[in-house]
This record gives sequence, structure tokens and C-alpha cells, in this order.
Amino acid sequence: MKLAALQMVSTPDVDRNLKAADRLIADAAAQGATLASLPEYFCLMGENDRDKLRIAENDGSGPIQEFLSSQAKSRGLWLIGGTLPIRALDGARVRNACCVYGPNGERAARYDKLHLFAFDNGREHYDEAVALEPGDSPVAVQAGDLRVGLSVCYDLRFPELYRAMSFESGQKPCDVISVPAAFTYTTGKAHWELLLRTRAVENQCYVVAAAQGGKHENGRRTWGHSMVIDPWGEVLAVVEEGEGIAIAEFSPERMGEVRVQLPALGHRRI
Repeated sequence: MKLAALQMVSTPDVDRNLKAADRLIADAAAQGATLASLPEYFCLMGENDRDKLRIAENDGSGPIQEFLSSQAKSRGLWLIGGTLPIRALDGARVRNACCVYGPNGERAARYDKLHLFAFDNGREHYDEAVALEPGDSPVAVQAGDLRVGLSVCYDLRFPELYRAMSFESGQKPCDVISVPAAFTYTTGKAHWELLLRTRAVENQCYVVAAAQGGKHENGRRTWGHSMVIDPWGEVLAVVEEGEGIAIAEFSPERMGEVRVQLPALGHRRI
């Protein structure tokens, strides 16, 4: 089975972004992808943080969620829908929600980004809490034969999240970790690949990281470098910048081999 990370350079126009996502999902399906992931904010890279409120949807309904459902069904694959804004209960903010759809078009899981990004180096300033409400709990989903742990962008810096999704309530370790993201160029250049490969190695699983990658119409530049990484930390496929697909084979034999030869997951003491 094949895993695909779809890289976009999203715009402030939802319709244009959905058309771009449609092209990429169709291409991934044509290449034999079993599971494909869109990047964070695939549907909108707005002019400001609060633009998300303008296109926010109610949970379970809305054109963006309908698009993801129909794409998964028509292409016959598992689709991790990057993220989209779903209205929070307080009405003033939104959740940055990652929704997963099965080949039957049904939603199988929703994960709301737990950790909200803030960064200020004197030249760049970001604070997601202006418009976002954080999520509540880790989520992993059974996507066919694969147990997939869900995370979003800044979550990547918190290794305890990945331990929780694998081992809480007696669950088995994840086969795949998904990290849709919109890393800034500055932080991505420094830490993106380093952190992704670390998460793959310490959890001995595959990582699918679909990113925004390029210069956006709102002036922001994202790092890109969408990747598929194996349980030994080897980068199997990468798209550096611009629209494209990183696709690679998932091998249960390779994962099993790594976990048997170096049984670190079984050596956990805390």
C-alpha cells in the first residue's frame, strides 16, 4: 500500500484551493495511494489569522467537509483532510480540525490541534490563539489495516502526544503518524526534517507529513518539504517546494523488522 503527502501553496480563495486539492488527490489515487494527506490550511491561507472565522463550518456539515467526503469516496482511498476551521462552542473562535474520511465517504475521525503556535523573532510574528481554540485530546484512527495517529504542525514539537496516542488505554503502537503542516520558512528550515525523522525513529513507524510549501499570495512563505519517512528515519520521498506529491510504499515487513531488531517500544519504563 502507498502513502501520499500532498503539498500545496494555498491562497486566500477557497474555490481555487479546492480545485488544486482535487488535482492532487486525483494524481495520488492514479499513483495507487491507499492513504493520502492534505496539508494544514489546505482550504485557505488567508490575509490574516481571523480570516478562518469567515469560512468556518459547523461540525459535520459544510462545503469543505462535503468536498473531503466526496473526494475520499470517488477516489476510493483514505483521506486525511489537512485542517479546516470548525466553529468552537464559544462562537468567537474556531478549532483547527483534521478530519479523516474512509473510502466509503464516511468521516472516521476528527482531531483538533492541541498545541497552538506562537512565534516572534522581531521580523515575523504569529499567534494562533487569536482565532483558534485548542483541542482536548489525542486521536488515532483505524484506517483499514493501518492505525494512524493524528497531529498537526506545531504538535510535532511535543513527543508526549505521540506516546499518548499509541499507548493510552492499552492501544497498540501506531503504524503511521500524520503531520499536516504549514511550517514557516524560518522554523521549517531549522527543525522540520529533524523533528519528523525523530518522531519516526522514536515511535518506529511511518510518518506522512503533508505541508504548505512556497510563497503565498498573502506574503507568507512556508517551508514545504512534504515527506514520507520510514521507521528507521529514512526519507523515502520528498517534495521540496511548490505543488506536488511525496509518495512511498508502506511496508509492514520493514516496520516489523525495525521493531524486532531494536525493540525500544517494549523497553519503555515510564
